[in-house]
Amino acid sequence: MKTQLKISLLVWNLSTNDGFIRASLLKSALEKLGYETEILGFIFNKNLSAAIPSDTKVFAIEGANYPRFFQAAKKVLKHIDGDIIYAIKPQIASFGIALLKSLYSRKPVILDIDDWELSWHGGDNWRYCPTLKQLARDLLKSDGALRSPYHPLYVKWMEGLVNHADAVTVHTKFLQQRFGGMLVPNGKDTSLFDPARCNTDSSRSRYNLSQYRILMFPGAPRPYKGLEDVLIALDKINQPDLKLVIIGGSPYDDYDQQLQQRWGRWIIKLPKYPVDAMPDLVAAAHIVVVPQRDTPETRAQFPLKLTDGMAMAKPVLSTRVGDIPEILGDTGYLVEPSCPEQIVKQIRLIFENLESANQRGIKARQRCVEKYSIEVMASKLAPLITSLQAPG
Repeated sequence: MKTQLKISLLVWNLSTNDGFIRASLLKSALEKLGYETEILGFIFNKNLSAAIPSDTKVFAIEGANYPRFFQAAKKVLKHIDGDIIYAIKPQIASFGIALLKSLYSRKPVILDIDDWELSWHGGDNWRYCPTLKQLARDLLKSDGALRSPYHPLYVKWMEGLVNHADAVTVHTKFLQQRFGGMLVPNGKDTSLFDPARCNTDSSRSRYNLSQYRILMFPGAPRPYKGLEDVLIALDKINQPDLKLVIIGGSPYDDYDQQLQQRWGRWIIKLPKYPVDAMPDLVAAAHIVVVPQRDTPETRAQFPLKLTDGMAMAKPVLSTRVGDIPEILGDTGYLVEPSCPEQIVKQIRLIFENLESANQRGIKARQRCVEKYSIEVMASKLAPLITSLQAPG
């Protein structure tokens, strides 16, 4: 007899980080509460994302454009056996599948929104207004735009169906104001990301960084993430022992190579490492930089790099964008977005008062444990899951 409630987490594309990381955090929080979980989804780019640890159990089906997508969807629908379906992102391949499963199984659906998906396409200004000829091409040609299950038109439709979910969770106030739902900020595994488990000097030596003062960006470079502003600041300071360490590079395009070509003298690029190696890498930093620019996309985001630095008790230098000031509270260093001159001042201030900055980093870890841990995530989810369980 089944006694343990099971929750199926549905990710639209397991070929990218886009959705899996949030799903894995929710999975960890739900397992803290004693629930059984599974992660299911589609692979649209042949392989699972490199960010998915090799020992992570997922049920993955090869995705495809329409009409073959329907066959793939049928396989995923058949495999979903959780008592609650937790769809990650308002995408056809996650939320759409979840709503369809709910129609005939009567299982409750939670929708998690961790990005404003339409912001990548122009936000509220985006319209699909094709001519009749263009519509025919988009629908009927084998490479037609509407053959893709993640075309923005379908995202717009899914956003219009948000109120059909039994519950909604979001991770920023921007998203909560837009879509409603319960605020469940990203949690960090603060037992893994624990500075007490790392030796800073040993970490710097291990990655050949001992001779430098390290500004670390532990993520994938994208234009909106503001790394150019940090590199312009390093040009202005012009001290050769200051380096920006980028971990992993961009899996999306050649943007990190563009940065390297222009500012290579300031950049040290380290390869991608598994998740359990990240605390040791972050331990090597003097400062963790999260210089988000102010765009519709970034206002909706909760940058996980913030809590990487906070959990490891590092001084965190970031920008006043979205929820970032509230996440850091008084434990970080904030500048206006797209303002290299202010970054210059803060870098100098931190290194001139490094002991004080490290004390602020210790406060940042305390704040992370109290507000942004997996345990806090679990405490927020507990009453929601209880409310969706069938009586008896």
